Amino acid sequence: MDALSEVFASGWLGRGPRTAAFEAAFAAHIGVEPAHMTFLSSGTAGLFLAIELLGLGPGDDVVLPSVSFVAAANAITASGARTVFCDVDPRTLNPSCDDVERAVTGRTRAVVILHYGGYPGDIAAVADFCRQRGLMLIEDAACAVASTVSGRACGTFGDIAMWSFDAMKVLVTGDGGMLWVRDPELAARAGRLSYHGLAQDSGLRSAARVPHRWWELKVRDFGRRVVGNDVTAAIGAVQLSRLPDLLRRRAEIVRLYDELLADTPGVRLPPPLPDGHTSSYYFYWVQLDATVRDAVAADLLQRGIYTTFRYPPLHKVPVYGARVVLPETEQAAEETLLLPLHAGLDDDEVRTVAGELRAAVRRHGAGYEEEQR
Repeated sequence: MDALSEVFASGWLGRGPRTAAFEAAFAAHIGVEPAHMTFLSSGTAGLFLAIELLGLGPGDDVVLPSVSFVAAANAITASGARTVFCDVDPRTLNPSCDDVERAVTGRTRAVVILHYGGYPGDIAAVADFCRQRGLMLIEDAACAVASTVSGRACGTFGDIAMWSFDAMKVLVTGDGGMLWVRDPELAARAGRLSYHGLAQDSGLRSAARVPHRWWELKVRDFGRRVVGNDVTAAIGAVQLSRLPDLLRRRAEIVRLYDELLADTPGVRLPPPLPDGHTSSYYFYWVQLDATVRDAVAADLLQRGIYTTFRYPPLHKVPVYGARVVLPETEQAAEETLLLPLHAGLDDDEVRTVAGELRAAVRRHGAGYEEEQR
């Protein structure tokens, strides 16, 4: 609230100095140059910009794991390119490099990778594969604001990356997203496309540098307005400073779930992180027998505990026109349940969730008797 008060006291709410400061702070957080970073109105805007920046369109194929948020598939399909869905590991819900390679066609120009639940997945191998094949790599790092592999931030393995800061994320600005572009010329173009295609600042800031007819426009690209602003950037800057504490608490909750649910008959926990990987712990999921998963979720909801599955397989959504069978994805979609995970949860609430889950699984029995035998 103090940060927002300062913005309003300044008399400037739009894109300005706090936006630039937030871009620079986030760039430092992931270890890149600020000039390659653009603060946007949403992560979805970043995905649409990424597809446009790479010139993807009719005749091009783009590989995307079926377990992804709808925004990525929309961005690809809206460009006229074809989304080619790949399978995922049924336990990690991230694709392996082999999954990606099997989906590549003669028309493939790019790969889009989601870091499921903040877990990095096989990103290093996928990035190497894309470089060898001459494919562009877009990282949908919406869930991976602080995830790393061997000290390297997720989002910096590919050519373009976006992060989401909406109300559900680990780092929240209300609505917002960040776009990083490796190539400096494309990074500059991203800044223009996100602000009407203008090659110069408008208004008073332009007048400070152009002493004659500063109001005249120079349009370099046919862009739109999807930039962030100083109000949301001020929130983001404060949340970025709090990020270590938020991550610490999320990790504590994950450890407590692991402890409370260990060896629970009929319940499989998330696989451990590989050496050198760190997670943002955006999701915590368990896997149950498919015959009882929905009933367990309904029981928990009746007790005031909201669970869900994200993300429903996109190759099953008719609008994308996919004609493919992805058995591992389909298995995971029938067995996986996400439990509440938020830095605001206290230990007693986590214990309540774990206890109610164990009780619901016992009531429905699938896997329980077999485990007991």
